Amino acid sequence: MALPVALTIAGSDSSGGAGIQADLKTFAAFGVYGASAITALTAQNTRGVRGIHPVPPAFVTAQIDAVFDDLDVKAVKIGMLAKRATIEALAASLSRWKPGLIVLDPVMVATSGDRLLSTDAVSVLRERLIPKATLITPNLPEAAALLGEAVASDEATIRSQGKKLLATGARAVLIKGGHGQGAESIDYLLIGSSVIALPAPRIATVNTHGTGCSLSSAIAAGLAKGEALEQAVRAAKTWISAAIAAADGLGIGHGHGPIHHFHRFD
Repeated sequence: MALPVALTIAGSDSSGGAGIQADLKTFAAFGVYGASAITALTAQNTRGVRGIHPVPPAFVTAQIDAVFDDLDVKAVKIGMLAKRATIEALAASLSRWKPGLIVLDPVMVATSGDRLLSTDAVSVLRERLIPKATLITPNLPEAAALLGEAVASDEATIRSQGKKLLATGARAVLIKGGHGQGAESIDYLLIGSSVIALPAPRIATVNTHGTGCSLSSAIAAGLAKGEALEQAVRAAKTWISAAIAAADGLGIGHGHGPIHHFHRFD
């Protein structure tokens, strides 16, 4: 029986912990065949990003066309896009191929604090890509940046920002609480008029490199396998929590190390 196929459209992380590399590891961990279209090359490690080399938008388009022309893509995950022209090219590709399931992770800043999306691209991301998404997965700072508001510090504001993001056209929104405070990290899933709180114990570790990339990829993998959206989000949340909890055991790098994508197999 053929494996379901998921396509990641994102940047490359030379240290292997985030971006395309994390996405493909996540797809493999979930038993999904991973294809990729690389939007940018980064020179980075667990301590930070040293350089970004965007891929020409026409070649991003060529990669996407090559995958869709041959593979039966069940779900698409979108990550780092770097610049406005890449977003515009991607929007055109999605309009042409019309994938049914799209998880958009609006990557703006790396775990190390380095900016990964140009400021002039934020409005284009909001206007051209969010309306095409099945689910968007911003963290608290990203949700605020997309709306031009302050970072939410309480549940009422998080819910309010989530509803505003729904109004921009996404079918569902998952606001991630990893940047929040307290003993629990609470994500909020908004689908239609429903707001579902997804709490998990907050894990004391610096090894969270690639967490956002991997969570969105885990959701895309679940969707590719035919899971309902809430089911895919819950399974991904459980998996990412365990991957973070096992991260310290890897001992990779000297900064923000990666999560353990294959903790299930230890």
